[in-house]
Amino acid sequence: MRRFLLFLVTLMALLNVHAQTHTGNIEGVITTPEGNPVPNVNITIKGKKKHAVTNEKGYFEFTEIPYGDYILIYSFEGETSQEVPVTVPPVSSEASKYNLSLNARELKEVIVRIGGSINQGTARIGKSNIPIMDLPQAVTIIGQSTIENQQAQRLSDVIKNVNGMYLGTTRGNTQETFYARGYNLGSTNTFKNGFRVNSGAMPEMSAIESVEVLKGGTALLYGNVAPGGIVNMVTKKPRFNFGGEVNMRVGSYDLYKPSIDIYGPVSKSVAYRLNGTYEKANSYRDGVHSERYYVNPSLLFKLSEKTKLLVQGDYLQHEFIPDFGIGTLTDKANVFTDGKTIAPVGRNAFFGAPWQYAKTNQATASAELSHTFNDNWQLSALAGYQNYERDYFSLERVQADVNGKWRRPLGKTNNKQDYFTGQVNVNGQFQTGSIGHKVLIGMDGERDITTNLASTYTASSFYDTISLTDPAAYVARTDMPTDWKWRTSVKNPVSRFGAYLQDLVTLSDKFKLLAGVRWSLQQIDAPVTDSLLNGKTAKGRSQVDRAFSPRVGLVYQPTMHTSVFASYSSSFTPNSGQDIDGKTLKPSFIDQYELGVKNDFFEGLLSANLTLYRIVNSNLSQPSQVNPQARELTGQTTSDGIEVDLKSQPIKGWDILAGYSYNNMRYTSTSGKSGSYVEGQRLVNTPAHTANATTFYTFPKGPVKGLKLGAGVYYTGERNAGWNNDYKDDNGSIRDRLFTVKGFVTADLSAGYTYRQWSLLAKLSNISNTFNYYVHENYSVNPIPPRSFVVTAAFKF
Repeated sequence: MRRFLLFLVTLMALLNVHAQTHTGNIEGVITTPEGNPVPNVNITIKGKKKHAVTNEKGYFEFTEIPYGDYILIYSFEGETSQEVPVTVPPVSSEASKYNLSLNARELKEVIVRIGGSINQGTARIGKSNIPIMDLPQAVTIIGQSTIENQQAQRLSDVIKNVNGMYLGTTRGNTQETFYARGYNLGSTNTFKNGFRVNSGAMPEMSAIESVEVLKGGTALLYGNVAPGGIVNMVTKKPRFNFGGEVNMRVGSYDLYKPSIDIYGPVSKSVAYRLNGTYEKANSYRDGVHSERYYVNPSLLFKLSEKTKLLVQGDYLQHEFIPDFGIGTLTDKANVFTDGKTIAPVGRNAFFGAPWQYAKTNQATASAELSHTFNDNWQLSALAGYQNYERDYFSLERVQADVNGKWRRPLGKTNNKQDYFTGQVNVNGQFQTGSIGHKVLIGMDGERDITTNLASTYTASSFYDTISLTDPAAYVARTDMPTDWKWRTSVKNPVSRFGAYLQDLVTLSDKFKLLAGVRWSLQQIDAPVTDSLLNGKTAKGRSQVDRAFSPRVGLVYQPTMHTSVFASYSSSFTPNSGQDIDGKTLKPSFIDQYELGVKNDFFEGLLSANLTLYRIVNSNLSQPSQVNPQARELTGQTTSDGIEVDLKSQPIKGWDILAGYSYNNMRYTSTSGKSGSYVEGQRLVNTPAHTANATTFYTFPKGPVKGLKLGAGVYYTGERNAGWNNDYKDDNGSIRDRLFTVKGFVTADLSAGYTYRQWSLLAKLSNISNTFNYYVHENYSVNPIPPRSFVVTAAFKF
């Protein structure tokens, strides 16, 4: 059975005979072969300005259609459309029935969500057409309905629905840093439409259709990735029917955000889509504000029945005030690195200056060509470019002495990135006797050039002195410093290439084997440091790393609704950056083991998945304690954990999503010498326990039809903060720099109403006004948002 086959079981041309108007209705239900309804199928009447979209029950209807013969055109997410003749007869009391379908290859990249199942469909991030049920690893996809229902403002609002992933730090509130299975997921593990994106820019969620998370070993597919998992944001695509939405979002602290999303055909072979938004907001933090502009145009070209080209681009401009939060107090006078006491001040206390700023610009462009040779073989070729720049000038590192006295340091930098990438993938399936094969053959390449400017100050790198606990103790400066010059410019070019082969082997009806290997090459060209003060140039060392990354997984499916799997993957992570001596770091080697079971019960109305994992990293790369701009290898780490995922739709209109995870990420082998970390200690920013649960119910009929109610509860457990303890000397004396941040729970309530094309949705976040922190080391302690509200009014056309 083709997994994406859409089959129209009943399409009834029902007629309401009105002698006065001579019109009737066309209505129908689109379902899968199993009888499950398929929402979001686009239907138009050829030559007429009539358009409908199937609802959650797969139902559509055209009313008051004049008697006559028509052509219905239907398509799914902009894929190749199909046509079928229908008739609205003058007199009829019987329904006319039609059988319609879209074939599997036209839907190979469409994610279909049916009932409560989280195990159906495929994930684009997997690069192949392997069903989620056949993958020997955990997959989570957060769809458009969840993103809209929760009025997601930032990526963190979506990620909190992903079991085992969490927002770890927000250094200076300049970016969001996520963790999965104990590992920091930075720019190497963050993707948009399959391309790596710089995580320094906070993505715009109004353009996102879904967020895919592929946990565990992903090095075979993407090469240079950290363990734990990868995140892929899928943007909204053009469609060959006209439609769209305009909405206005307002909220606490003067949030104003109008947005527009419009799509439609340019011709029979060209479709477009345009997303755009403007956002302006203050903050619960005194004196903090931000302003964003975003635009996302895209075009879809049907070059032939078997070939299409998707061209996309977007541009984000984000200007905001950096905010290092409320900081810490030291245990000893003037020993700032020993700070372990969070400053006892209010959530709104801001210790920066009114002039400080961070100006971020990010532009991306991509083209994706896909060609279908036949039902068994397809090719896709992708090319992309990203330009990123951040101009930053701020007071930073809030580290006060034991009495609250803080000498405010200055920081001014400019970071630029030019990133070029391309990949080619061939997917095919064939038989060797009774054994089936589903193969992926591909290669990818990247060229990443970063340029970092650092400044110096002619007078002092400190701005002034204030007190965190006694504002009247000092008079704070407010003028912007001008006594600075650019000191150095460091250019770091990196080239990567990879070739990979993967095969899903169907050994029998119950056993499948996924095996593959990747060969990777990374070349770090010698970094060039230009002194902008004396004109001198220094050149570092280049480094080339090569490695094979194998992957193997066994899947046992005793029934079509249960899948048990075990997998192993080995990879290496080329560690970018240099140590404090200017030397390039050696790569880290990683072994990942995963066991799990995926279950669909009651015809997909309930999904229950369980995953166990172990990740062993030979030598973890971390920012240097001596110089945060440098990095260091800190020793072997081991991450063990368990994840439980639940999703259900017990009745139509009621959606439930829940999860729980346990993780133990700790150092398991270090040198024991001076400066090395203590074995057995849990790493900072890795809570042992996290959990999430959300539910939404939409009344499908009755006097409150269209009313929507929802709630969400999210838990982040106790975690270590500061720096992990290390040895003072070779005799085992320990330097204690670790402190504990308590766990916290937040809860949200939502309510909305939809009437025809109009909708209104409101959310009250953190209803208990919980007070807690996101902590980066010990100098950026950012309180979580307090109780707040947001309301979105929308009109769909």
